[in-house]
Amino acid sequence: MAQQLLLGQTLGFAGPALTGDWTDAVRYERHGAVLIEGGRIAAVGSADLLRAAHPDAPVTDYGAALISAGFVDAHMHYPQTGMIASWGKQLIDWLNTYTFPEESRFGDPAYAADVAARTLDLALDHGTTTLTSFCTIHLASVDAFFTAAGARNMAVVAGKTCMDRNAPDTLRDTAQGAYDDSKSLLDKWHGTGRAQYAITPRFSPTSTAEQLAALGALWAEYPDCLMQTHLSEQQPEIAWVRDLFPHARDYLDTYERHGLLGARGLYGHAIHLEPREVDRLTEVGAAVVHCPTSNTFIGSGLFDLMGLAQAGLRIGLATDTGGGSSFSMLRTMAAAYEIGQLRGVALHPAQLLWLATEGSAQSLHMGGQIGHLGVGAMADLVVLDLASTPAIAQRSARANDIWDALFPTIMMGDDRAVRAVWIAGQRR
Repeated sequence: MAQQLLLGQTLGFAGPALTGDWTDAVRYERHGAVLIEGGRIAAVGSADLLRAAHPDAPVTDYGAALISAGFVDAHMHYPQTGMIASWGKQLIDWLNTYTFPEESRFGDPAYAADVAARTLDLALDHGTTTLTSFCTIHLASVDAFFTAAGARNMAVVAGKTCMDRNAPDTLRDTAQGAYDDSKSLLDKWHGTGRAQYAITPRFSPTSTAEQLAALGALWAEYPDCLMQTHLSEQQPEIAWVRDLFPHARDYLDTYERHGLLGARGLYGHAIHLEPREVDRLTEVGAAVVHCPTSNTFIGSGLFDLMGLAQAGLRIGLATDTGGGSSFSMLRTMAAAYEIGQLRGVALHPAQLLWLATEGSAQSLHMGGQIGHLGVGAMADLVVLDLASTPAIAQRSARANDIWDALFPTIMMGDDRAVRAVWIAGQRR
């Protein structure tokens, strides 16, 4: 089987970096190498040792660039790509003004295919090798996304977004229709190539109790699938949920009582959680997903990253395109740092990179398969130029260690910092 050897600085993790001592988790080589074989990582270590052990392997030498696992975006909306950075609304107004009119266009297979291809290419340009996306109610939107990902051999997670109330006629289905369509798409796509299906109620305000129950029943039939939704993003949204579900104990209970709380659940935002909600999410092993650029862009609030991590929750990191204002996971890490500072916590560069790779992969129950620079993982890699712009270069030139060199790229980097992307052992 053909081998390839990539040389550069290498940075990966052998354990959690948010809790405990992150220095115990880091695996860094100043003169490192990654051996690729059969689309997977066969070895990571010293460049000298791996070159000596594999003298016939073709070499790509990236010099002082940093080789990392590719970024994993744990929550986004590919149908919102075209309306990213739309001005000035909070959540409910933003959905009605921008999101719903745009999503109504995705019944057109050609339009859906065009946006899906553009979204995935933009992600790859920014070093993101896995996307977790909401689609629209249209089957064509799901087919387009998985087809485009398959053409690029990308590991992705996605599902039909289900809504049967509080949305335009062009975006509403029914409880039975949501069940039937989701089951059909799940049977078609889940496990096809590198695709994973996620059962996807948008959020409780746009689903009746009957639809939530139908999707909960589907999840019980397919417990190995992921389920993705939104939770406690903004205070007016929470008040709306309270009005719509007067007998629920809290927002999370609107999912729990309908079979939509579980270990393979992904709950986007989760900013304004009640203590009971934190306890239940932790007890079942669910994941919450931090979407920092979105949370600041539409004024949602400050996610309690370290508090939830210390409670034992799985946590992923995400752009939340297009509520999020950037396609870049570097910018997303920077926003997570800024929100942490407002919370009184200065996240270390190691913790930020761990969140964007290992943390997101583990939230998707794909730890060790993606987002991991280690033996056996798929060779989905990003190579970062740590001096990609004059501003970054002049700062990194003063660096005393890898963290001092990496942090300016996290805070100021964009797609210009991405020197190369590898998907399943093939350079893009």
